[in-house]
Amino acid sequence: MGRFFHSAFFQKITSWMPGLSSLLQYKREYLGFDIKAGLSVAAVSLPVSIAYAELTGVGAIAGLYSTILPLIVYALFGSSKQLIVGPDTATCAVVAAVVLPLAANDPILRWQLVVILTIMIGIWCIIAGKLHLGALADLLSQPILIGLLNGISITIMVDQLAKTLGFSYDYSYLIERIVYFPFKILQIHIGTALVSFFTLLILIVLKRLKPQYPAPLLAVIVMTFFSWLFNFDHFNIRIIGNVSSDFIPAESWLDFDKGLMRDLVVPSLNIAIICFVSMMITVRSFASKNNYETNADVEFKALGIANIVAGLSQGFVVSGTSSRTAVNDANGGKTQLVSIIAAMLIGLVVLFFLSPLQFIPTCVLGVILIYSSISLINFQTIIRFFKFDRDAFYLSLTTLVSVLVIGIIPGMALAVLLGLFLFLRRVFRPNDQLLGVDESGRIHSISQDVKPLSNTMIYRFNSPLTYFNIAYFKRRIISYVDEAQEPIHYVIVDAIPCFTYKDVSVLSGIDELVKSLKVRNIILILSGRRKTLKNWFKKMNIRLDEEYVEFAYDLYFAVRLVQSKEHMDNKIDDEYDQLS
Repeated sequence: MGRFFHSAFFQKITSWMPGLSSLLQYKREYLGFDIKAGLSVAAVSLPVSIAYAELTGVGAIAGLYSTILPLIVYALFGSSKQLIVGPDTATCAVVAAVVLPLAANDPILRWQLVVILTIMIGIWCIIAGKLHLGALADLLSQPILIGLLNGISITIMVDQLAKTLGFSYDYSYLIERIVYFPFKILQIHIGTALVSFFTLLILIVLKRLKPQYPAPLLAVIVMTFFSWLFNFDHFNIRIIGNVSSDFIPAESWLDFDKGLMRDLVVPSLNIAIICFVSMMITVRSFASKNNYETNADVEFKALGIANIVAGLSQGFVVSGTSSRTAVNDANGGKTQLVSIIAAMLIGLVVLFFLSPLQFIPTCVLGVILIYSSISLINFQTIIRFFKFDRDAFYLSLTTLVSVLVIGIIPGMALAVLLGLFLFLRRVFRPNDQLLGVDESGRIHSISQDVKPLSNTMIYRFNSPLTYFNIAYFKRRIISYVDEAQEPIHYVIVDAIPCFTYKDVSVLSGIDELVKSLKVRNIILILSGRRKTLKNWFKKMNIRLDEEYVEFAYDLYFAVRLVQSKEHMDNKIDDEYDQLS
């Protein structure tokens, strides 16, 4: 067996299925922990999966289909030992925002669009993993993600408020719903509101007194029992109704309008990025906490396969779920076997216990969604951005306001564009600094204790030089030289942070800078990447004036070079004075 584990065939399989390696080499002492964690994960996943199905606008059974096979697939293909995949608050809200306007009031078409969208997302993720685009995890910066999650959470809470109080909105946009909410108070259904209140009470009490218990599941069990006992439907308290395990009718696919798929291409790409980014935050957090490594590209592929499987089993979009992963971790889950155990338990419910689900009050699911969304609210971080990083604050706040005012999809697109513009602005016009030397001879930014060198300017440009900022780079150096209080004889440029790749526009710009400094009788010293820079200029056939440019190994070498030149010049001047 040991020889098999080290064979080329096994290595090839595990490169695609990292979880399989962990399961084949399973340690027996982990079994008790994994069974306990699997039971807990299943207990939490059951009610929230049904609730997210309601949020997405499809039948309750789709929520369970979205959970079973994706859990098993991720356990085999994912690199995280603890991540639990499944329907997620933010992604389900985004899916609903995409699909509901296209499907109008046709439930079958709505389900079909959700399935196709889910498969598209899976395909995008697999392509991204193949192209090694795991770095896209950093595309949605923390300020954007914080603003987005806050906006989505508020949107969900306002939407579900109507369900928990037993009325319906007359407007589709969030702002109008908030403005006209006071006029809906008289339409509140007392019975529905009472059921919602007691559900919330159960969640809060269990959270405080018994945090280890699966509060959502217990709340659903209790309220479903009372729904069956007192026939809530008779009192106009809406219940889920018959939960069928049937799939979408095969004949309905023959009449499906294929042109609608065009409207799903861009949203599916956006949702794929959101799913991956939010998943990687959870993956990295728990991997760091438990001291093991993960692979972003492998995670992209695993997420893609999980979504394709979810779509083929007629479920909807899945992502990494922080709450259920936290449940796994809190219960001591050690390996991917937790996901397989949870999937098997949920599968048993689908096979043998669907009938009781019909009595679940929909307002209970609304309360669970609101309760889950509250955990995503994070205004403290936005306030912290205001104190320490104003750009991050404005970006996060703009994302939040955009989602609330113009909707989740356009708000998200605007936020990503703003983030890219902010990045480009920082690259176009990065900050720079003048450096000096302290009493111990160390080079730092100029301050009260760090003084500039006599007749020398040490300059650092905090961005890679490229064709769109080389002109700004030259202007900054010339302006510093011209505004200096003492004559400048040498300009030392820290080449390491700004010369990162070969760009003919940059190299030509340096030639122009040398000529501009030559007019002022100033020598340019490029410090760092000495051999690389010389090679670049040679290959591009750019011949710099050797009398007015020098290449140094590093900043300290450049300072010594200047001091040596100054010493030699002073010595020559002294000898000349003696001769004269």
